[in-house]
Amino acid sequence: MRYQREILDTPQWWQELDDYIADQQRRNPGHVQSALIPILHHVQDRFGFIPPRAINHVAQALGVPSVYVSGVATFYSYFSLVPKGAYTVSVCLGTACYVRGSQAVLDEFCRQLGVKPGQTTQDGMFTLAEARCLGACGQAPVCMVNDRVHARVTPEAVPDVIAHYTAEAQEELETAGSS
Repeated sequence: MRYQREILDTPQWWQELDDYIADQQRRNPGHVQSALIPILHHVQDRFGFIPPRAINHVAQALGVPSVYVSGVATFYSYFSLVPKGAYTVSVCLGTACYVRGSQAVLDEFCRQLGVKPGQTTQDGMFTLAEARCLGACGQAPVCMVNDRVHARVTPEAVPDVIAHYTAEAQEELETAGSS
């Protein structure tokens, strides 16, 4: 999954966003709150985060203060106001995973990627995160890369996980380049 951050400065993006906002307002007449969450999802799905310019634009389009939109975006942990990598690697440190060695898995991701939890690799490929429970305790230790769960992960398996997503991203680039 490649985010399209370069379109942020194009008039087409802002028109697309305005069209999406108008559609959400038609679906949720008089309910700014009901329209706001899908709009923020739309922006984040495109960029991997919610840029400040988008917060201001959405607020103006919905007729609410920017601080209101920012407050909603910061309240929900799904949303991010800082750029993230194409792949977010979340290592579970919940009890079941922790007692089965997830700290060693996290340490190996840190070593292999050259980042600490909460940081993104310089190439923008991976963001590393700690999670408290991913809901797969019976398969501990687990990590999740975007929406895909990896079960019974060992430190020795970390290079293979990274290689898989690096290859996937390369394939997407090649496919996009040939079309």
